[in-house]
Amino acid sequence: MSLKDNFTADEWFKVMTGPGRAGAAVVAASPSGLTGLLAEAQAIAASVREHVSRSGRTPLMEAMAADLLGTPPDPNSLPQEERARNVEDVRAQSLEGVRQALWLVSSKASPADAEAYRAMMLEVAERTAQAAKEGGFLGFGGEQVNDKERAVMDELRALIGGSGGVTLTHETPPLSPAPDGSGNSN
Repeated sequence: MSLKDNFTADEWFKVMTGPGRAGAAVVAASPSGLTGLLAEAQAIAASVREHVSRSGRTPLMEAMAADLLGTPPDPNSLPQEERARNVEDVRAQSLEGVRQALWLVSSKASPADAEAYRAMMLEVAERTAQAAKEGGFLGFGGEQVNDKERAVMDELRALIGGSGGVTLTHETPPLSPAPDGSGNSN
C-alpha cells in the first residue's frame, strides 16, 4: 500500500496541486505581464520538480514524484471548482487550496512528510516571487519582489507554518463552502 492510498482521488488532487497554488497566490498578488507570467510559471514547475527529485525524500515526495512522472489524469475526472472572476478570486482560491492541501497532508501523512510538504510550498512561493521583476518598463526598473508579493508571502508563511506561523493539525479542517456557496456555515 502506498502513501497515496491514504487519500481519496479528490484529496490527492488537492495535495498534488497545493504547491502550484502557493505559486499562483504570488502570481495573482501582482501579475507581471506575459514574460513575467511565463517566468513565474516556469519557476513553479522547476521548484516542484527539483523538490520531489531530491535525494532523501520522504514517502510523500516519492508518491508525488511517481505521479508527476506517470500518465497525466483525464481532465474530465478532475474536480471542478468555481471559476475565478478576477485576480483577487485567484489569490483567495489559491490560499484556500494551500490551506486544504496542508490540512490533508498534516492529517494523513507523517510529521516528516508534512514538514517536507510545507518546505516545498514555501520554496515554490519564494522562487515564484523572485522569478520576474514587478513594475518597470521593457525589463528596466521595477523591483524583484514588490509590496503586494511580500504581503502574500507573509500570508503564506503564516498559513504554511514557516517563520513562527501556525501549524495545521487535525483540529483545523479546511473551510467548506456553505450550501449557498458563501463560505458561511449558517
